[in-house]
Amino acid sequence: MSSRKNFTYAEMDQWLNGRQVTEIECLVPDLTGVARGKILPRAKFADERGMRIPEAVLGMTVTGNYPEHDAAYLRAISATDRDMILKADPATITMVPWAQDPTAQVIHDCHFSDGTLVDFAPRSVLRRVLKLYAGHGWAPAIRPEIEFYLTARNADPDQPLKSPIGRSGRGETSRQVYSIDAVNEFDPLFEDIYDYCDAMELDVDTLIHEFGAGQIGMDFLTGEPLAMADNLFLFKRMIREAASRHGMYATFMAKPLEAEPGSAMHLHQSVLDREGRNLFSNPDGAPSRHFYHFIGGLQRYMPAAMALAAPYVNSYRRLVRNASAPINMQWGHDNRTVGFRVPEAAPQERHIENRVVGADANPYLAFALTLACGYLGMTEQLEPGAPASGSAQALDFELPSSLPQALAMLRAEDKLREVLGERFIDVYAAIKDQEHLEFMTVISPWEREHLLLHV
Repeated sequence: MSSRKNFTYAEMDQWLNGRQVTEIECLVPDLTGVARGKILPRAKFADERGMRIPEAVLGMTVTGNYPEHDAAYLRAISATDRDMILKADPATITMVPWAQDPTAQVIHDCHFSDGTLVDFAPRSVLRRVLKLYAGHGWAPAIRPEIEFYLTARNADPDQPLKSPIGRSGRGETSRQVYSIDAVNEFDPLFEDIYDYCDAMELDVDTLIHEFGAGQIGMDFLTGEPLAMADNLFLFKRMIREAASRHGMYATFMAKPLEAEPGSAMHLHQSVLDREGRNLFSNPDGAPSRHFYHFIGGLQRYMPAAMALAAPYVNSYRRLVRNASAPINMQWGHDNRTVGFRVPEAAPQERHIENRVVGADANPYLAFALTLACGYLGMTEQLEPGAPASGSAQALDFELPSSLPQALAMLRAEDKLREVLGERFIDVYAAIKDQEHLEFMTVISPWEREHLLLHV
């Protein structure tokens, strides 16, 4: 299982000096998963006292706007545009391998002036959930699988995306799932990606070609959730940079291409006790009640958490019938058509795969929501339904079908508000309301094509 650096500030300082770092990127993951922060010369890098940045950085939409008239939002984020204090987490220090000069990057936690964590910051939300687990002597572990598309450069957002040109001089026009040759089309890119992963100490495992044309999947090793969320946050940033340097785009949109499957963030999760034993298995190797209750919690609470798992209007284009994505809360053994799959594994490796979350989700919030659902299932001893034996795609649709519906369900679920934090839910939902309002001002090509002269 992967682990974090256990650096003190003094050891981080030595690490920077040993690599002759001249510049440091001080990163803060915002609620959309975008990297915010400051770039400092080495001599100006803050110590334990931290640095200041406006609190509103955590309250922006993906377009950079603010929900200025939402009362709950304004109760959480000060209208005076006050500062918060950023403090580096030494465990996250790593190099920026594509920079020309020796440059490091480090993820920061957000604090109020009294020293407490900003409760609606993504890392704080995940820490809050992990603290609940720790209170029971439980330690969750997560192994993410992330999908993304490589596309040709496209400077005009009104034009559809296309597959990039590979070494053969041609773009993909058919689905090449698990094709080695299709991956080899982009060998120079993937060689850089693996080099960057080594330099950044990211625990990536396997690389595969997924179902869609130009769709790639990369798996991580199992790790502690906060460390894995940090890794995935840095990984997504690195993949986009690497693709750009090879003349293409990499996108984690849930549904970037109309005729191709969407991209998911599959989360394999288990829970260990104080002795490191898997809570999902009894001593005789049989599935435990904790295992079933975790699934019961996912089935009960995941629909209300969909605004976090599918955070954009585009996300719901992926979650449709017969589109290689789950459409309900069913579970099953080694069944990829369900929302919650139980892969074949030895008792000590027994785990549950959440297949509902999209690749566009903020990794900190994605991990927090799936663990929150499982936690509630275990503490409330919720029993799951019967496992699906056939294709769950033939069963009823059980997910919210739009972002507004998902937000209404999130706001109404008191148990999730309690576990994830009431102020976080208020800020997050207000931001998503604002994003949806902005989307509704845009007229799509479909409307112009089918409504302009027909209605």
